[in-house]
Amino acid sequence: MRKTQKFPFRKIFLPPHKLSLTRPRPFKAYSFVPFSPFAMLDPTILTIGGIVLGIALIERILERWGVIDLVDQFAKVMRFILPVTFYSALIYFFATFMF
Repeated sequence: MRKTQKFPFRKIFLPPHKLSLTRPRPFKAYSFVPFSPFAMLDPTILTIGGIVLGIALIERILERWGVIDLVDQFAKVMRFILPVTFYSALIYFFATFMF
């Protein structure tokens, strides 16, 4: 006598779908963020600006009081501090918010 084997229909006609072992290659995605004026509300930028404005207001008040010698000293110091502060804040801003 012959022995018959039974195969399920799905095993014969519908092979199981195997997941692909290949993974997509990673790629670098770059995005461009347009400049926003609200980025200037960073606490560091505001602190630096407040200090510079405070020194300028003190200089004006001293000028009104007639303390010209002290005003001249402030002017000499501010002639150096203002450009250094401006460029430092600008470099900090671009290094922090653009990269």
